[in-house]
Formats: sequence, C-alpha cells, structure tokens
Amino acid sequence: MSAAEKLAGKFIVIEGLEGAGKSTAISYIAKWLALQNMPAEQITYTREPGGTELAERMRDIVKMEVQGEDLEDKAELLLMYAARVQLVEHIIKPAQNNQHIVVGDRHNWSSLAYQGGGRGIDLQLIEDIKQVSLGEFNADFTLFLDIDPELGLSRARGRGELDRIERLAIDFFERTRQVFLQLTDAEQKAVKIDASQTPEIVEKAIFKQLDNWLASL
Repeated sequence: MSAAEKLAGKFIVIEGLEGAGKSTAISYIAKWLALQNMPAEQITYTREPGGTELAERMRDIVKMEVQGEDLEDKAELLLMYAARVQLVEHIIKPAQNNQHIVVGDRHNWSSLAYQGGGRGIDLQLIEDIKQVSLGEFNADFTLFLDIDPELGLSRARGRGELDRIERLAIDFFERTRQVFLQLTDAEQKAVKIDASQTPEIVEKAIFKQLDNWLASL
C-alpha cells in the first residue's frame, strides 16, 4: 500500500498556545504530504473554531468583546462545541469519506486545555459534552507545539492586536499548557514538538514524527 493510500481518510491535528507557530507547522505538513505523493486536491485544511459559515460566526462571538456583557465561560465552551459539531459534520467527515486527509488547526484538546485548564471548567464535564457532541470521533494523530507562554505571547503581539483570549493573564496560559502536556503524555497517537526552536529544526522534528506515524499505519 502506498503512503497516499495509508493517509487517505486520516485526520491530523496541530495543537498549541498562541504564538506556537501552528500555521507554519501546517505548511510543513503540506510539504511532507507532497513528498508522500498525496495529491493537493485530496487534502482538506480546517481551523477551529470556524470552517463553515455558521462556525465562523461562532468564532467571531468567541473572539469579540461586547461592552457591558462578558461571555460566560460555559457559554464560551458550548460555542466551541457547537462550532466543532458544524465543522466535523459538514467538512471533516465528508472529506474523510471522500478519502481526503484532513489537517486541522486545533480540535478537541483545545477545549480541554483552554476552557478546562485555563478557565477551570471541570474536565469531566468537558468530556461529557464531547461525548454528547462528537461521540468517539477523534484525531488520528496530534502534534502539540510546546512553547513557553511568555515567548508565545511575545510572538503573538508581533502579529498585531491581540484578541479577547490572547489578552488574558499569563497564568491562564500556564494552566492551559499544563493540560496540553498531560494530554500529550497520556495519548499514544500524539507527540510534543519544541516550538521554541528555529523553524528549520521544528520542520525536521515534524517530518520525523510524521515519518514515524506513517510507518506505524
């Protein structure tokens, strides 16, 4: 079986804090997929929250600040899952059924890390919501780009104005990072990449981990 045949229908996810370099990492994955002779038209890229018209509107609500009304933490969590259901049902599953490989910028771990670790919402409650929303749907392989929150936020500030979540206190991101690390340690189909390294080193590390994963399929 060829590499492209092995990869067809799989779902790869990139996770990480702000400034970890997820967009750049996705470009490295695209380069790696080309080396595996995966046709470009057989690759679907997604981002969360977002990816469909309704999910993008939910993303806007999560990112915006409304004068005189704070978005409640549990409302934020439910919006994330509402957007995720739209994306999974309308984009990801159909793409997999058409033998596409799907490359996602964030997925379920972001809710566990941000709303669970960062916001302090009970992780079991989030798992219960995940089961109701998505059942046993999960990524086939997850790459967690690990970075110190101070460095990540410094990079994010260099991109321009920070959004509602990016302006939160540093301890929020410390808690978020800890959950990401715990999830990575507990999941066999996940790896940690040191995102503080040079782009060249990060690219080589991503290629190596993808090669190892492909060999296991």
